[in-house]
Amino acid sequence: MVKTQFSSFVSGCLRMLPNRSQFFLYESVALSCADQTNSSGWRVKRNTSTHKNEECSLTWGKRNETHCFILDLYQVDNGVYWCESGAGACSDAINISVTGGSVILESPALPLWEGEAVTLRCTNKDSPSSNLTAEFYKDGLLIGSSATGTMTIFGVSTSDEGLYKCNISGAGESPDSWLFVPGGQHETLRPHLAHVLLPVVGFCLSLGSVLLLCFRKNLKGKANCDVTYTDVTITQGVQPKSDAEVTPEPALYSTIKPGAT
Repeated sequence: MVKTQFSSFVSGCLRMLPNRSQFFLYESVALSCADQTNSSGWRVKRNTSTHKNEECSLTWGKRNETHCFILDLYQVDNGVYWCESGAGACSDAINISVTGGSVILESPALPLWEGEAVTLRCTNKDSPSSNLTAEFYKDGLLIGSSATGTMTIFGVSTSDEGLYKCNISGAGESPDSWLFVPGGQHETLRPHLAHVLLPVVGFCLSLGSVLLLCFRKNLKGKANCDVTYTDVTITQGVQPKSDAEVTPEPALYSTIKPGAT
């Protein structure tokens, strides 16, 4: 089993459906290149044990404008797949393994990001709908057993990276698959964080505005008060207007409704 190297998701990254590294004989897979600027400029290529740098639709697979399809997978399709531009730029690569056995481990071929959850599924070709007890191994060590044939890792981290396989008693053992977890979070997680923080910031600004207006009104209502504006420190760094310059303003009330997160 070859460990595939990943750097980061950039223009021309490889996508696949279904997203798993192991397949039974005669299954199908669709591959595509995601490029924000010029998707037509990228091609899916592969290295196998018998051929190097093969482009989709020339000697293997079928291609349309956006995808490369392998309709019937065979063991000769075992290899490393990647996207390559006309200028020679290459995406990160993935491994695809086709087995003639009865058991596979369904695990993502594409990288996971820290904080994501992943479910590993041990599948028996002869009883695909049955929940058979499966044992899961990481780097050759038993890490768990499941009566449903699945194991979920919540909030993955780089320490979860490694070589995984599974075994179903009486059915057999799956090949090894490398689970890759690069450091950091995926960019798609960042908008969610902004969605949470923006309402909080808006609430603080609204509350600050209401308090400042109430403070001004309170000062103007005390005619005999010796406190002047020059005695007050304004933390916002904005110089207040004098009494002569201030235009009377009605009190503002703000109703703040918690936003759905």
